[in-house]
Parts: sequence; structure tokens; C-alpha cells
Amino acid sequence: MLESREEELTTVRVQDPRVQNEGSWNSYVDYKIFLHTNSKAFTAKTSCVRRRYREFVWLRRQLQKNAGLVPVPELPGKSTFFVGSTDEFIEKRRQGLQQFLEKVVQNVVLLSDSRLHLFLQSQLSVPEIEACVQGQGSQTVTEAILHYAMSNCGWVQEEESRPTLLPGGAVHGSCASLGATQGLSCLETLPHWSDFGMDDAHSDSPDEPAEPLGGRQEMQ
Repeated sequence: MLESREEELTTVRVQDPRVQNEGSWNSYVDYKIFLHTNSKAFTAKTSCVRRRYREFVWLRRQLQKNAGLVPVPELPGKSTFFVGSTDEFIEKRRQGLQQFLEKVVQNVVLLSDSRLHLFLQSQLSVPEIEACVQGQGSQTVTEAILHYAMSNCGWVQEEESRPTLLPGGAVHGSCASLGATQGLSCLETLPHWSDFGMDDAHSDSPDEPAEPLGGRQEMQ
């Protein structure tokens, strides 16, 4: 008899843009990235991180460098001059970032890059990701992801008590059996997986101070 194989699904959502260091010269917007999957390609089955646009730019550059002739999806472009509201600009960027990640996680070649997994499933900075991948950090790639998953275990357990998005029942986080319950600041609210819309998640400040009369500086 043929064994029935569960379909592998990965859901990734970019949402909740927030202005960091608001009012200062180095203010910027970062975005919450949720990932929920039953794919064996991922170490943790549920994760949440926050990333800014320039980190996405770095990620795409590294993916392209390591993917050879495999095309890497495009990012929403940088705009040095944007006519319209800040909310509109940020929302368009959020949509573009989500479309980028949705395409990336469906590409087998790109999924083989450890930098992508650390980007999505740990809160390591870009230099820390590079050090980890090159074996110069204190943890391996898997250890770094599992360590972060442990700190998010309370949120993972909360999500497991709700109806799952994936077939075959609840999807357990990699830390489910480790007993950690501490949550991180990016998990202040615990939405249901069906609540991934952006209707209530808008920022009204750019990454950098806007120029007067509708002009804006490049958003990092």
C-alpha cells in the first residue's frame, strides 16, 4: 500500500510595521514576519521575527550570490521621492516584502541557504548571521534557531491551542517539548493565523524624516 504523504505548506506573513527610534535622525520602520509551516526544510515550525528593509536588501543580495543562475524574486524598490501619504508608502512596501518572501520560501534552491533560515527564524543581526554561517559564532545554525524558538515557546503553545492552518492537525514548534515559556517583545499580541491582515497595522512615520511638500528621503 502507498503511504499517504501530507502536503507541505508554508505560510509567511509580513505585517505590523513600526517606527523605531521615532523622532531621531536614525529612525526606521521594521516589520513583523510570521512563519508557520509543516515543511521539513525548516527547523522551527512556527516563528516570529522583526526585520527592516535594509536587511531584506542584504538577504536578497546573499541569495542571488549563492543561487547561481537561479533567479531571485525582486524586492519593492527604494524610492527617493514619493508623492502620497507615509502610510501608503509603508503599506505598498509591506505588500512587496510579503510577495518577495512568499516566492522565496517556495524555491527549493533558495531554501537551501542557511542565511535565509536565520533571517526568518532568529533575531540575529546581519553580522551575527554571517558569523554563524561561517562557523565563527558560539552556535550552529540549528542551535541558533532552536534557542530563539525556545524563547518564543509561550506564543507557539498559544497558537497550537487554536485551529491550525495546516492539514493533519496541530503543527508543533520545535521547542514544544523543552518547557520554555518566555515570550519576546515582537509577540506582544497573539493573533489567530486568520488575522494576518494589515487593516489595523499602519505606521505614520517613514524610516527617515520626510522632506517637506510631499518629498521624502530614501527609506532604509
